Amino acid sequence: MKNIAVIGAGTMGNGIAHTFAQYDYSVNLIDISEDSLQRGLNIVQKNLDRMIAKGTIDEAKKKATLSNIKTFTDLKKGVEQVDLVVEAASEDFAIKSKI
Repeated sequence: MKNIAVIGAGTMGNGIAHTFAQYDYSVNLIDISEDSLQRGLNIVQKNLDRMIAKGTIDEAKKKATLSNIKTFTDLKKGVEQVDLVVEAASEDFAIKSKI
């Protein structure tokens, strides 16, 4: 199992994507808008920068982690060829029922 899809780039989703990507999994991060995806990636980058400042990772690990994350706004494309799907969308019935 090396290919993971994470649906939702919010607080939980970007954290889950970050963790899988840091441990060399290929992650498809999926959300409904490019803006949401960019916000999620920005948080991952800030968290990685914090880890660099603490000395727990180096710049090469940050770069490798970020390269393991691909973003998608199309759910069907985002879940193609993955081994595991993690649903971390907003706790809103209307949103979850569409997934």
